[in-house]
Amino acid sequence: MSILGLYNYWVVVALMMAGLYIMIARYNLIKKIIGLGVFQTSIFYLYITMGKVHGGTAPILAEGYPLYSNPLPHVLILTAIVVGVATTAVALALIVRIYEEYDTIEEDELKSIELAEQES
Repeated sequence: MSILGLYNYWVVVALMMAGLYIMIARYNLIKKIIGLGVFQTSIFYLYITMGKVHGGTAPILAEGYPLYSNPLPHVLILTAIVVGVATTAVALALIVRIYEEYDTIEEDELKSIELAEQES
């Protein structure tokens, strides 16, 4: 199999690195949540790609279909999507509360506010 035949995995790696970079390099909390979403999406894509068998069919017993695809990765991804949406919702709710309390969502400003509160 050639390198170009594995383009799904190259897309996964690119999305994963982009999401990781956004989470690490940005100080805005909303941008960090977006980076987390991109990272989660890359993981979903990885599992869906690995679950597909070339030439496979749905796991329904029938004559003439010797190769079946495993449905478990797809089912797990449905659960992971629900968990990802719930995580994002809780994170955004926490960011709203942080903004109401400190009037900022920039991580470096929050750290300086915390240091100022500890010194006084």
